[in-house]
Amino acid sequence: MHITFPSLPPEYRGWNLTVGFATRVDGEDIDCAVSAEALEDHFGAASSSAADLLDAFNQHRSQIERMARNLLREVHTKELLMRSGHFRFESERRLGDAKT
Repeated sequence: MHITFPSLPPEYRGWNLTVGFATRVDGEDIDCAVSAEALEDHFGAASSSAADLLDAFNQHRSQIERMARNLLREVHTKELLMRSGHFRFESERRLGDAKT
């Protein structure tokens, strides 16, 4: 599975309070987005305003893309919406791994 993230600017989506970003899986465009809640809870977005969400996304883009890559390897889908729980679960998993 070949997953890439074209270097296009992210898109604020006010209608569902997400930030969308370009993703390709095996040459096919996949719609990926991260919720405002995830950006606030895990990446320091100060509010759900477009400026705050896009700033948090841009500052943590590599971490968000890494999570998208991991999820896309597990679930074959045409669209992916990452919520706060995805990042919380990953943080808890890493803490558990560090303790063992």
